[in-house]
Amino acid sequence: MFSSLRVRNYRLFFAGQVVSNTGTWMQRIAQDWLVLSLTGSSAAVGITTALQFLPMLLFGLYGGVLVDRLPKRPTLLVTQTAMAVTGLALAFLTLSGHVQVWHVYVAAFAVGLATVVDNPARQSFVSEMVGPGQLQNAVSLNSANFQSARLVGPAVAGLMITGVGTGWAFLANGLSFAAPIAGLLLMRSRELHVVERAPRGRGQLREGLRYVAGRPELIWPIVLVGFIGTFGFNFPVWLSAYADDVFHAGAGAYSLFNTLMAVGSLGGALLAARRGTARLRLLIAAGLAFGTLETVAALAPSYRLFALLMVPIGVFGLTVNVTANTAVQMATDPAMRGRVMALFMMVFVGGTPLGAPVVGWITDTYGARVGFAFGGVISAVAAAVIGLVLARVGGLRLSVGWHRGHPQVRLVPREQLAPAA
Repeated sequence: MFSSLRVRNYRLFFAGQVVSNTGTWMQRIAQDWLVLSLTGSSAAVGITTALQFLPMLLFGLYGGVLVDRLPKRPTLLVTQTAMAVTGLALAFLTLSGHVQVWHVYVAAFAVGLATVVDNPARQSFVSEMVGPGQLQNAVSLNSANFQSARLVGPAVAGLMITGVGTGWAFLANGLSFAAPIAGLLLMRSRELHVVERAPRGRGQLREGLRYVAGRPELIWPIVLVGFIGTFGFNFPVWLSAYADDVFHAGAGAYSLFNTLMAVGSLGGALLAARRGTARLRLLIAAGLAFGTLETVAALAPSYRLFALLMVPIGVFGLTVNVTANTAVQMATDPAMRGRVMALFMMVFVGGTPLGAPVVGWITDTYGARVGFAFGGVISAVAAAVIGLVLARVGGLRLSVGWHRGHPQVRLVPREQLAPAA
């Protein structure tokens, strides 16, 4: 489960990301709650989320082209420093009492701009640290890392918001970037796996798109995470509305919902680290379960049941993310990985600017339950349709029968269903 941590450079990277990711989750919780406090609008929370991810939608592919050309470690030093400065600036405005909602909008957009390069650089740098043999394990541990921080960050943020105010959460996030910057500086360059960088040239963006379009094992997982990322992962909108409007429980409940989801996500990441391969059938099954559970949670009548459902939603949501991420990375040529992972992140994360305002409007207009159910239904239908497409591309058909007295549903090659002579 933890085999890639034997690599010194990856250990430094992993440790730095634990600290930084914790600060990032603290800022996300504080940011959403601050906007809701300033405006009283779920749509405003959606706009903040959209602004943070809009740069990925607009410039994500160009970020991938840059990442394929540039050395990854110096690039990450620049992007991590930029995000630290943004967090510290927001902390100063909030602690000084001058913060306005447009300040939060600008800060969210600035973080999004840094993320355009930071995300594909971090994704592709993993293979340079651990090599192809440990890539899947390291990708899964990265997700476990992120979800561990998601477990701690919201809980600490909830205590800070209720105890001393949102500004201190922003300050903690800004200071937390010292850890990954130190880790990057302490790495041994000679122990990195050399990956040939793409030379400057014309048409590299189109080349990356053609590369993905010609491979079903890449394009369909990316399409699926696009639907789920756009409509199924708008938790800042939904959970803040459930905490404030449905259950009237305040910031503590919002923090609890995020923490319980992180518990499930951490479990899902550790299970992914144990698996040997990333199968597309697992991706489809996880997408179906994720959408179905969101729909069920939308109808949950009680605070406790809703909170408990956050755990399996976290498990299956993380399984979708890790399985798609690993399958795409493993199927991609290293020289194209920056562009492919930029497209992956642009679709998965960049779809949020399209979905968050829509989901926020539905939540404000028709209520949190309708908004949550809408995202769940879209996610489940997308997984079912893409599952059928992949089955046809792979020459598979659905087989329903009995095995040892129990019903069995599975996908088998078409020729296995031909009648016996």
